[in-house]
Amino acid sequence: MSGATVAEFIGYWEGEGERYVKRGDYEWMAGLVPGRRVLEIGCGVGFSTQALAARGLTVLAIDSLAECLAATQTRVAGRAVSLLAADLAGLTDEQRQQIEDFAPDTVVCWLMGAPAETIGARASDAGQGVIAYREKLHRLVAELAAGLPTVRALHLVDRTVIPWQAKDIGRDTLVGYHLGKTLRELPFTAERRNALYRKLEDTAADLLQIRKSHPALKGAVPTLASLLAERKN
Repeated sequence: MSGATVAEFIGYWEGEGERYVKRGDYEWMAGLVPGRRVLEIGCGVGFSTQALAARGLTVLAIDSLAECLAATQTRVAGRAVSLLAADLAGLTDEQRQQIEDFAPDTVVCWLMGAPAETIGARASDAGQGVIAYREKLHRLVAELAAGLPTVRALHLVDRTVIPWQAKDIGRDTLVGYHLGKTLRELPFTAERRNALYRKLEDTAADLLQIRKSHPALKGAVPTLASLLAERKN
């Protein structure tokens, strides 16, 4: 987990985000985003928003944590970025109208997460609380995107662990998972060509912990799993 409290969550992502920036991970994610007007769900501390803005994209970033919005505001000062305090699970009519008026052509949701105290996750639940939260939020993101007539694409990125030598098979698994859960009965489709993995260059200690946590996965490595879904014609 990335922190039990809001303060721990912010501190974790300030440090982890810097690592992503140095490796070029956020730049890689932003480079996969089509369109010019982007609705970002869950801006975190703003590194992702910064990467989108650096591409010259116009961004509306939403988050439910005031601390995240404050950090993002500082990080993207002077850029074409608007911020909205909102809880995706309880959007008001006014918030929905503001999002629709923004007229995004792409919705992105990267590295979905929240403090453990917010989602009810526990260290003893073997990650099930985080998984359930992620599935719920991804579905809400997809439903929101489907209801916005201007949106043509939805981009999802999350961390996972896979045997790197099996990444091509993993692409099919990633597509099948999101078609069966996130995008089920929604007007979006996903294809293998738009399912990508990027290896994260973690430390030897990180890799040792991953191997202990996933003993059945030979050669398991941490990766970013990216899927671009497109609205059906």
